Amino acid sequence: MDRLRNQSVGLMVALAFAGILMTIATGCNVLATAMYVIQGANNPAEFDGLKGKRVAVICRPVTSLHYRDSSVSRDLAKQVSLLLQKHVNKISLIDQREVFEWADENNWEDYVDIGKALGADMVVGLDLEEFSLYQGQTLYQGKANLKIVVCEVAKGKEPVFEQNIPQAIYPPNSAIPAGEKPEAQFRRKFVEYLGRQIAQHFYDHDATNDFANDSTALN
Repeated sequence: MDRLRNQSVGLMVALAFAGILMTIATGCNVLATAMYVIQGANNPAEFDGLKGKRVAVICRPVTSLHYRDSSVSRDLAKQVSLLLQKHVNKISLIDQREVFEWADENNWEDYVDIGKALGADMVVGLDLEEFSLYQGQTLYQGKANLKIVVCEVAKGKEPVFEQNIPQAIYPPNSAIPAGEKPEAQFRRKFVEYLGRQIAQHFYDHDATNDFANDSTALN
C-alpha cells in the first residue's frame, strides 16, 4: 500500500510539474504573440540619414522608357516623396513640381546638380531601367528594375547609399486578366507598390505589409 501510495504521489507531482511547464510555455507563446501584434514584424531602415534633412526625390528613366511612358518617373518620385514625408521623422521634402520643373528646364548629369540648385541636403535618385505593366497582351503583371542612389550634396557626387532592386514584380505570384480592371487603375496600384519597395529602405517597417499583394491587385 505504501508503495502504491508513493507511486501515486510521484505521478501527481510529475503531472503537476508538467502542467506548470505547459503553463509557462503557453504564457511565453501568448506573450510572444502579443508582442508580435504590438510591434509587428519590424524591419529596420537600411539608411536613416534622411531624418531632419531637406530632401529632393527624382526619378531618371532610361531614354527608351522616357519616350514610351513619360509620366512614370514623375508618378514614382511623387509616391516615394509621399511615403517619406509620412514615415521619416522631421524630413523636409522639396515640392515635386519644383524638382520636375528644374530637371525639365536644365541640363544636368548627376543628382548633386539638382541638390545644389534646389538647396537640398540630400537627393534620393531613382535610376529606372525597366517599367512594364503586361505579361503578354492580355495579362497584367507589373515589372520594374531600378537602382536607388542617395547623395549628400555637401559630400559631392559619391553616393552615401546605393541599393539595386533587380526586379520588382506585382502581383508577385500570378498575373491577372487585363479585362478585370482598367489599365490606369492597375498602373496606379503598381506604382504604389513600387514606391513602397523603394521608400521602405529609409524607415522601419512591417515586413508583412506586402504579403497579400496578389489579392490586393484584384481590388
